Amino acid sequence: MNTSADAITDGGEPRLQRALSNRHIQLLAIGGAIGTGLFMGSGKTISVAGPSVIFVYMIIGFMLFFVMRAMGELLLSNLKYRSFSDFAGDLLGPWASFFTGWTYWFCWVVTGVADVIAIAGYVKVLIPDVPLWIPGLLVIVALLLLNLPSVAAFGEVEFWFALIKIVAIVALILTGLVMIFSGFQSDAGTASFANLWSHGGFFPNGFMGFVAGFQIAVFAFVGIELVGTAAAETKNPLRNLPKAINAIPVRVMLFYVGALIILMSVTPWTEYEAGSSPFIGMFLLAGLGAAAVIVNLVVLTSAMSSANSGIYSTSRMVFGLAQDGDAPSLFARLSRRRVPQNALFLSCILLLAGVVLLYAGEDIGKAFDMVTTVSAVCFMFVWTIFLLSYLAYRRNRPEVAARSTYRMPGGRFMVFVVFAFFLFILWALTTQPDTLTALVVTPIWFVVLVVAWLFVRRSPRHLERHAAHMTYLRTPDEEE
Repeated sequence: MNTSADAITDGGEPRLQRALSNRHIQLLAIGGAIGTGLFMGSGKTISVAGPSVIFVYMIIGFMLFFVMRAMGELLLSNLKYRSFSDFAGDLLGPWASFFTGWTYWFCWVVTGVADVIAIAGYVKVLIPDVPLWIPGLLVIVALLLLNLPSVAAFGEVEFWFALIKIVAIVALILTGLVMIFSGFQSDAGTASFANLWSHGGFFPNGFMGFVAGFQIAVFAFVGIELVGTAAAETKNPLRNLPKAINAIPVRVMLFYVGALIILMSVTPWTEYEAGSSPFIGMFLLAGLGAAAVIVNLVVLTSAMSSANSGIYSTSRMVFGLAQDGDAPSLFARLSRRRVPQNALFLSCILLLAGVVLLYAGEDIGKAFDMVTTVSAVCFMFVWTIFLLSYLAYRRNRPEVAARSTYRMPGGRFMVFVVFAFFLFILWALTTQPDTLTALVVTPIWFVVLVVAWLFVRRSPRHLERHAAHMTYLRTPDEEE
C-alpha cells in the first residue's frame, strides 16, 4: 500500500483523505499558533507581568518548538500514523492512545467553550442589546456547517481565517510603528520604545509578576500541535510538515513578541487590564474608530478560527478512537465526502456548554480564565505524552531513529529541559487563586478516564481493533 495515496485504507476500512495542501498546512499551523489567548488574554498577561511578558512568550515558544520537533520526527517515522494518538499507542501502549486521544478531544472541547464565551463577549460589544445565547448558538451552527462539506473545504476556510489574523497583526505592527516614530501623544503619554523600560523596568512586578505571566500565556499557544492532528490528511507530509514546524520560531517572534513590543511602546503596560483586547484599544487610541470596529471583527474571526480548528481536531480524534475500539463504533463512520460527521455532531453538541456558562456568572472574563486554565493543563499532558513517546522511540527503535531525516535538536537532553519547564508552569498555576481552583478541578477528568479505561481495555472490540491497527502500523509498505 502507498501511504501517500489520496485515500488511506486500513484493513479495508475507509480512511481519511490527503487533501490538505502545503498552503493549507502552513496557514493551519499559523492559525493554531495565533488564537484567542493572544487577542483576548494578552491584556491580562501584560497587566500582571509588564514588559517581561515579552520574555514569557519567547520562553514558551522556545520550549514548545522542541515539543513540535519531537512530534514531527515521530509522525514522519511512520507515515501510517493518523495523528499523535497513533504514535503514543504504538510506542507507549494502548493506554497512551486512549488517554491522549480523549484528553486532546477534551482539550479542544474546553477550548471551544472558551471561544464561544469570547465570541459572545465580542458580539455583545458590537451589538449591546443582543442576548448572549444568540451569538453562542449561531457560532456552533456555523462551525458545523463549515466542517461538514470536506476536509479541503475546512482547509480553505481555515486558510482565510488565518490570513485575516496575520493581516490584522501586521496592520497593528505597522500602525504602531507609525505612532512611535511620529511621537504620537495620548493621555497615557508619548508613544515610544522607552515605555518598555521607563515604567518600573522590564520586571516591574518582580519575579512573581513574571511567573504570573505564564499562566494565561500558555493558553495562547494551545493549538500549536494542530498540524499533527492533520497528518493523515496532509499531501506530501515529508515535505509539508517539517516546513510548518520549522517556521514556529519566526511566527512566535513576529506575531507574539513583535505585536506585544508595539502595544507596550504605544501605551505603557500600566494602562492595560484583564478582560479587554489591547489590539482594539490601540486602534481606538489612534483615532481610527472604523479600524477599531474592523479589528473587533478580526478578533471575532480569530475566536471563530480557533473554534473551527477545535471542531476539526476533535472530530478526527474521536474518529481515530472509534476505529481503535476506544469510542462507540458510530463515530468511526465517514460521510460520502470522507468527513467523520457523527464525531462532528458530538463535538458541536458539547460546545453548547459554552452557552450555559455565559449565564453561570456575570463576569465573562472569569469564566474564560477558568476554562482556559483547565485547557492549558490538559494540553500540557498531551505535550508530555509526545515527549514520553519520543523517549520510547529513541530507546526501542534506535535503527529507525538513526535513519531519521528530521531529528529533534538536542535529543533526550531537551526532553528533560522541557519537562522541567512544564513543572515550573504547574507551580506557576498554583500562585493565583483563580488558576489554582482550575488546577485542582482538572484531575477529575483523569479520574473519569481511568474509570473508563478499566472497562474499555477488556472490551473484545477494543482488543480486536487495537491489535489489527497495530499490525497495520507495523507492517512495511509494499512500495517501501
